[in-house]
Amino acid sequence: MLSRRGLLKTLSAFVLAALSAGAYAVGIEPRGRPRVVTHRMTPPGWPQGLVLRLVLVSDIHACDPYMPASRIAEIAHQANGLGGDMILLLGDFLSGMRLGSPVPPEAWGEALRPLRAPLGVHAILGNHDWLDDPQAMESGRPVTVQAVLDRLGVPLYNNRAVRLEKDGHAFWLAGLADQLFPAAGLDDLAGTLASVTDAAPVILMAHEPDIFPAVPARVAVTLSGHTHGGQIRLFGYSPVVPSRFGSRYAYGHIVEDGRHLVVSGGLGTSILPVRLGSPPEITVVELG
Repeated sequence: MLSRRGLLKTLSAFVLAALSAGAYAVGIEPRGRPRVVTHRMTPPGWPQGLVLRLVLVSDIHACDPYMPASRIAEIAHQANGLGGDMILLLGDFLSGMRLGSPVPPEAWGEALRPLRAPLGVHAILGNHDWLDDPQAMESGRPVTVQAVLDRLGVPLYNNRAVRLEKDGHAFWLAGLADQLFPAAGLDDLAGTLASVTDAAPVILMAHEPDIFPAVPARVAVTLSGHTHGGQIRLFGYSPVVPSRFGSRYAYGHIVEDGRHLVVSGGLGTSILPVRLGSPPEITVVELG
């Protein structure tokens, strides 16, 4: 039986541990240099001789003091150094934070300007690129992020697909409009894939992974963000995931019925500036 002194020591230890974990989750893990997580795969029917290295930058959530322009510039430099054939920006550039101050679009745009890759930099929108842009929600057009990407010369994929080539091999890069906003979302998977005119493999960018059950085997791999790995991930489990499928598509490389999905843990935070067990990451996908 614990003595009063022993009980107080035990309670003090629990309180200290909780405070330490909280301090780490707010002040250290979310602000560290992003780790690089690599997933390697050869999807069914992938052309022999086509090797692609994709660098995924997702969920920046530009917000002072947690994700200032200076940190975004460091992330851009790190992404450039990973040797990707393409850099894919998977949405949620805007803040989504209840605490802190949004970084001006001009500032985070300039921080991303150095991004370079042999086959280009390509982007889709996330839910916060609508939700945190009153002009976009009112007009039904992605006003703020579209303007920044236009200045950078980065194409925005809203339900479209583009045919690209590497080493004489063709492939398609497709991107969906956001599935959540405005209203019930603008995504059109069937219409997007209808623009694919040959048998070359398709790489699909979709901010929210919830579309994955509807993605046909025709798509070689679906690339998503949005979940932040749950933002809090303990022993491989995330108690809260912004998905109607719970933790099924929370994080990582998922294979269902021979179809491949990669969900990046992303870089920033939304709602609250907390990450625990889900550190910021730049995700690399190697195909072939």
